[in-house]
Amino acid sequence: MPSPFTPLDFQLVLLRRMADHNPDLVEHARRELGVSTGEMREANKRWQAMARSPRARGAAARYRSVLGTPESSAARRVGDLDCEAWLWPLPLWPELRFEVLLAPNGEVWNGWLVRAPGAPAPRLRTLEDLTPWSCTVDEAARAFAPARPLQGTAPTRWGLAFTAPDAHAVRHEVAAEFTWGLLQRTGVRQP
Repeated sequence: MPSPFTPLDFQLVLLRRMADHNPDLVEHARRELGVSTGEMREANKRWQAMARSPRARGAAARYRSVLGTPESSAARRVGDLDCEAWLWPLPLWPELRFEVLLAPNGEVWNGWLVRAPGAPAPRLRTLEDLTPWSCTVDEAARAFAPARPLQGTAPTRWGLAFTAPDAHAVRHEVAAEFTWGLLQRTGVRQP
């Protein structure tokens, strides 16, 4: 019988998808967690099997079984929709929380990393401030408003388009890519 899927395993799932963009950061984080590349691949494989199994429980139950009782839960309004936000700490990112947004019927709308309540947000003023893992989707959207959503390249990926100045105050059209809500890379869009 396989061992229980733990919060450590869940962090490895997040890292596995981030490795596509930032293998060096992921390698450092993986070593910090004390796990091998094979263990990271195995955790991702198990997560995918749990999510795709014909007997799979719903996403909300899966998150609770892996991460435990949320650290906090609060009603949230997203546009004109009411939902519930569950937050869990993850040791690898102590200043962030994994957030799951649930529809009124209990279905998961979204799951991603957000800034922990009370944790200071990063100062985002120029392109140079937008380094990998420096900010979340909503932080970049607020700092460089108005931002437009871009189609993600995978279910756990999001994109934003916005205008941002560089260190010399030259404004650029930027495309930012996020995985699990955390910035992975930016690119200057050509006109």
